[in-house]
Amino acid sequence: MTLWDHLPVLVVIVPLMAGPLCVLVERPRAAWAVALAAAWLSFAAAVGLALQVNDTGTISYQLGGWAAPWGIEYRIDILGSFVLLIVTAIAALVLAAAKESVAREVPESRIAYFYAALMLAFAGLVGIVATGDVFNVFVFLEISSLASYALISMGRDRRALTSAFDYLVMGTIGATFILIGIGFLYMMTGTLNMQDLAARLPEVWDTRTVRAGFAFLTVGIGLKLAMFPLHLWLPNAYTYAPSVVTAFLAATATKVAVYALLRFMLGIFGFDFSLGRMPLEYILLPVGLIGILSASLVAIYQVEVKRLLAYSSVAQIGYMVLGIGLANTTGITGAILHLFNHALMKGALFLALAAVAYRLGSTALHDLAGLGRRMPWTMFAIVVGGLSLIGVPATVGFVSKWYLVLAALEQGLWPVALLILLGSLMAVVYVWKLVEAAYFTKPQSDVAVQEAPLSLLAPLWLLVIANIYFGVNTEVSVGLARQAAAVLTGGGG
Repeated sequence: MTLWDHLPVLVVIVPLMAGPLCVLVERPRAAWAVALAAAWLSFAAAVGLALQVNDTGTISYQLGGWAAPWGIEYRIDILGSFVLLIVTAIAALVLAAAKESVAREVPESRIAYFYAALMLAFAGLVGIVATGDVFNVFVFLEISSLASYALISMGRDRRALTSAFDYLVMGTIGATFILIGIGFLYMMTGTLNMQDLAARLPEVWDTRTVRAGFAFLTVGIGLKLAMFPLHLWLPNAYTYAPSVVTAFLAATATKVAVYALLRFMLGIFGFDFSLGRMPLEYILLPVGLIGILSASLVAIYQVEVKRLLAYSSVAQIGYMVLGIGLANTTGITGAILHLFNHALMKGALFLALAAVAYRLGSTALHDLAGLGRRMPWTMFAIVVGGLSLIGVPATVGFVSKWYLVLAALEQGLWPVALLILLGSLMAVVYVWKLVEAAYFTKPQSDVAVQEAPLSLLAPLWLLVIANIYFGVNTEVSVGLARQAAAVLTGGGG
């Protein structure tokens, strides 16, 4: 076997091994170099996997020479390869921007441990996507979650500790629910392999145990997803975490949770059960809509920009949940598209805030006053990211919202389509607050503020350009999302 054949496991192993190595090298610069190299190697592996899946179809990689379903299997299909590309690309760009920002926000004695935790969080997220075993989903989820708690707690503000603790409590409840759900499925089928579960579950669909397992998994993943009203941990976690951590988690962690929801609900239980026998759409549709409108409303009144964008993330998660709840192929396509597009938006916006925090030491709204002239590249990046959040044509946000509106109209749900548009109008209000502060408000002091260093601006602008490129040229993103949605709605795993 060649290296090419081992890509499914290498994409996970590389960051997993890089974690302890960051601690061993000790020096901040060396730890950053190790983490950066690991992230880019994982991204290269993800690109290789995407090309393989495109050429040969779904990849099955058996660990230890044991054939599935008896042994542990890594399974990469069209949806998995798409999400792996997103997560690894974001990790590579965030780490490219991390050195200066982390040096400013994290004590030097902790920097090596910071990068170790970031690598473990990254390894956990790609592991969730790569594995074809439901128990391993839980294991990788816990690896990423425990590392995320540590990362959030390293924020400069003392409230970072309480935020991490709140996330730990909520995350533990979510993980417990997921584990109970997996246990119920194992009780009824005797297997943990996803493909085997998908084949065996139809025989026991009508049992209370399977229905209870479905409910536990939905709530548990909903907590990890920060689905309304299970989102209470997210605003503080994003606000008080180090800027690089916020950028990484906002663009990857909740997206992987959406992937897990799609994988369990549609890949394992199947479309007919989740959105037919079980009334999941009657839960997800109103929950998604309420999440969009209520979180957008709260975002309008925020005076701390990180918190504003955190509530915006809850609203954007609402769009993904709504897409699944619409229960048709177009809706699922829109949800998968928004998963990709939101990663680009929030990755760019939070990296821009990392640049602001680097120069000002704050991301309060009043501190943005006059920054349009003093930090023009950073603030214009925020404008482009904001336009994408609104869903302006020629940005990625427009593409996914267009598909969600089409999906609502296909179902004859005109009010839902109008509420999606209302959500975008509410986004105009809180994005305008940022624009007004940066370009139409006089700075509070005459102290000179320089533009962010190139090491921060370069990754930031790569994401900004991606926001525009994939908003104009939709062939790749829409094509992959359609293929993945077709597989999921067809009942395949």
